[in-house]
Amino acid sequence: MSMNKFAVATRKKFRFETSKGQLTVEDLWDLPLTSDTGRPNLDDIAKGLYKEIKEGDEISFVTSSNIVNTAAFNVTKVKFDIVKEIIDVKLAEADVAKKAKATREKNQRILELIAQKDDEALASKSREELLAMLSTTGDEA
Repeated sequence: MSMNKFAVATRKKFRFETSKGQLTVEDLWDLPLTSDTGRPNLDDIAKGLYKEIKEGDEISFVTSSNIVNTAAFNVTKVKFDIVKEIIDVKLAEADVAKKAKATREKNQRILELIAQKDDEALASKSREELLAMLSTTGDEA
């Protein structure tokens, strides 16, 4: 039975190196995507793991040993896959939140325009019409 990468990471107690120390898989979910202040972030962790993968990707055409199949390389690859998946989830969530905010703002603007139109329609009525509306308004509610 094959375990998913998150199960492997938690069972093997993977730790992720950052400028502020080691983090668990759970801690990664709390990190920002990027940071301009030197705070640990997912982009820097992914870049570091990607660099390790690329450096370990050297293959010898003379010897039969291939560094790509080492346990350390495989752990690094799983760590990178985990960080990348968390980044993808956070990017998707940010996109959904951005679209929801845009929809809320658009709906608010429409409501403001409707209120403005209602005010214009009300303002265009004669004094007599307004007085008649005023006397019947309480009865309709």
